[in-house]
Formats: sequence, structure tokens, C-alpha cells
Amino acid sequence: MFAVSLALALVRWLIAHWWIPVLLLVAGGAVATAVVRARLAQQAAALERQRRLRLALTGPGGLDHMGHRAFEFAVRDLLRRDGCRAEQVGGGGDQSADVLATDPMGRRWVLQCKHKQDPVGGAAVGVGVLYALVGANERVHRAQVPVVVTNGRFSAPAVRWGQDQNVALVDRALLGRWASSGLPLWELLPRIPAPRSGRGR
Repeated sequence: MFAVSLALALVRWLIAHWWIPVLLLVAGGAVATAVVRARLAQQAAALERQRRLRLALTGPGGLDHMGHRAFEFAVRDLLRRDGCRAEQVGGGGDQSADVLATDPMGRRWVLQCKHKQDPVGGAAVGVGVLYALVGANERVHRAQVPVVVTNGRFSAPAVRWGQDQNVALVDRALLGRWASSGLPLWELLPRIPAPRSGRGR
């Protein structure tokens, strides 16, 4: 009997205050719509990132279709986009440096560029490239951030040695993110030296 009375009282209350459940339904619908829209926006953003990544690497004028020298200039231009003072210096007697740059925080970068005509199935960049870069950097360039950039991949020994010797390795995936995201390279690398001026990362 008590349960019946309670149910009747609840029904009467809902009839008298009909706008409350309606308001709750409208609010719940709005929240559900916002959640769905947010998920759709995330999916669309992910698809756009993938599209820009493909264009940066394999699209018309993309990095895969360049010659080695054009690839060096493209790396230089990416650094300039990031706010660096950068110059392409590759050529005969380049002392293992294709691009030299100074970032907005005062760090000096030396970059060796290795463009692959077959970036997926071709040979990986070996550890010897890293040996040459580090040796030349110690003797000549004195840069804080030695980097090897490729549109291909690195061998396992190169990856291990680069980690041990603090040589930044920019492989195909990271290069694509750098070119397509608009983010500066130092925000994408896992670790780099602190800025000389104490600013930034």
C-alpha cells in the first residue's frame, strides 16, 4: 500500500512539474550531441593529419619525389619555417653537414640529410653516417644538436648508437609529422640539449 501511495505521489509530482523531466531530457540530448560531435571532429582531424602527412611525403612535390639536393633545401626551409636561421651547405667538402642552423633559443644544429629513392623498401641509413657526422661535428661544426634526417629508416645499430651519443634521428614517420604538423622539430624530438639562453624547452 505504501509503495502504491508513493508511486501515485510521484506521478502527481511529475504532472505538476512536467517541465523538469523535459528539461533533463533536453539537457541529456544536448550532452549526447556534444559528445558525438566531439568524436566526429577528432576523427576528421585525424583523417586530415593523415592526408597532410601523405601529401608531405608522397604527394605531388612531396619529399619522396625530390632529388638529394632539393631534399637538403626542403629541410633548410622547414627549419626556417620553425624560426631558425638556417643555410644549406651540402656539397663537395661539406664535412658531413648538409644544413647548419641556429634555433630561436640559441642552439646550434648540424644536419646530415639522406634522401632515399626507395624510402620504404630500400636500404636503411647505417651507423656509419652517424659516426661521420659526430666526428665532423667534434672537429669542425661544434653544434649542440647533431641530426640525421631521412625520408627512409635507420638501421637498428644506428638507432642504438644515436641514442647513446645523443644524435637526433629523424626518420620517415617523424619527418612526415614535422613537415605536415607545423610544429618545430625540437617539439617533436624526444630529447635535445637545453637552450643556451635558458628559454624554451
